[in-house]
Amino acid sequence: MSSTSLSSPSSGSSGSCALARFGWDDAWADAFAPYGAQGLLPGRVVRVDRGQCDVVTADGTLRADTAHVTPHDPLRVVCTGDWVAVEPEGDPRYVRTCLPRRTAFVRSTSSKRSEGQVLAANVDHAVVAVPLAAELDLARIERFLALAWESGAQPVVVLTKADLVPDAVTRAHLVQDVETSAPGVPVLTVSAREGAGLDVLAAVVAGGTSVLLGQSGAGKSTLANALLGEDVMDVRAVRDVDGKGRHTTTTRNLLALPGGGVLIDTPGLRGVGLWDAGTGVGQVFSEIEELAEGCRFHDCAHESEPGCAVLDAIGSGALPQRRLESYRKLLRENQRIVAKTDARLRAEIRKDWKRKGAEGRAAMEAKRGRRR
Repeated sequence: MSSTSLSSPSSGSSGSCALARFGWDDAWADAFAPYGAQGLLPGRVVRVDRGQCDVVTADGTLRADTAHVTPHDPLRVVCTGDWVAVEPEGDPRYVRTCLPRRTAFVRSTSSKRSEGQVLAANVDHAVVAVPLAAELDLARIERFLALAWESGAQPVVVLTKADLVPDAVTRAHLVQDVETSAPGVPVLTVSAREGAGLDVLAAVVAGGTSVLLGQSGAGKSTLANALLGEDVMDVRAVRDVDGKGRHTTTTRNLLALPGGGVLIDTPGLRGVGLWDAGTGVGQVFSEIEELAEGCRFHDCAHESEPGCAVLDAIGSGALPQRRLESYRKLLRENQRIVAKTDARLRAEIRKDWKRKGAEGRAAMEAKRGRRR
């Protein structure tokens, strides 16, 4: 990454280098220039906690209040990874603005309001940690990848705890299953305990900002410690009774890696709801969308239509049935989420339901007529 002098009264070449290791570059300097002219300091949010955040600046890490940048839109609240403009003095100091995000990893909350929640901002790589020790949940991996593609970041799947699957043949089959479910995504096998595969992962995350994602017990904290070269994150054993882990990371923390790059470690995610991720779903199931271009009908639902290239691929064994079912499920879920904020789409969905209902009733009447 390139660096430039910071647009602030106390900036200099040393300050530029201090923030460069956290991702500061010429483009961020240009975006910040108007706020530097007002005497504000640039900094990156490394942690957010109840209306306050820790911000790393050229002068060190400071605590700032976010009261002045708390909008009604939950997708615009200050988040770990944001670049912000902070007051140089005051007690408390305040964040005055957030610079426009390049990327954002967003999921839908578990609340009935289905609001979006930003987990990490300005991320280059979305690292999805999946333990090899447990039975692979391919549908969950596809869900993570849909959100990762939608965020604008490059997804990477890291299969952790590889030492717990010593049989090379079994391990190869598991990796192949994941690669089939993650077209276009690097799949790395890592054992943090033995150090196997860490050099490859370290080289990937050295090129920018990476967010570490996965459910509890996936080995994220152990992986973060291995990349950091020290025990910074708390680690607890996975329960033997069900193979699940406890939340050891309770906040999202941004950490500079010794080999270059920045890592955002996140708490274990039990729920990973889609949030307006139609493009991401299409990217995860790119082979299905490519096949669909060969269907006879442009609006083919891949259910029972004649000339369906997708169904032909399933019949020949080229496409697993599980992939199509997962694709349909994620599309339906994403459509429901988007419809809650899009009145036009809600009307189209209701119209489609009525059309299908009418077709079903007509088919039943025709069937009864033939029986008579």
